[in-house]
Amino acid sequence: MNNNFRENLRNELNYQGITVKELSAKTGIPIASLDCYLGSRSTVPSAENALKIAQFLKVSVEYLVIGENKNTIKLPGKPSREAQEIIRWIGSLNQEQCKLLLKLIQTFKVK
Repeated sequence: MNNNFRENLRNELNYQGITVKELSAKTGIPIASLDCYLGSRSTVPSAENALKIAQFLKVSVEYLVIGENKNTIKLPGKPSREAQEIIRWIGSLNQEQCKLLLKLIQTFKVK
C-alpha cells in the first residue's frame, strides 16, 4: 500500500501540475508530512489526511491507495489526457449538469 499511495500521489500531482507546497497550502497538511508520504520511506497518511488530499485533487481515496476506482469508466485503449480530465470533471457534476452535458455531447454524435 505504501508504494502505491506514494506513486499514485506523485503521479497525480505531476499530472495536475500541483506542487507539494500548493497541496500543503490548500489542504492544511504540513509540507513535512507530505514529504513523508512521497519520500522513500513512504509513510501512510491518516484517513483524514488521505481524504483531504483526495478531495483537493478531485480523485477518490481508493484511487490514491490502489490506483483505480471500482467505478472508473473503462475506455478502450489509453484515453487522452483531455479525455481523462473530462471524466474526472464529470464526477463533480450534479444531475441537471449531467443532462445538459449529455445533450451537448449528443450534438457531436455522428449519425
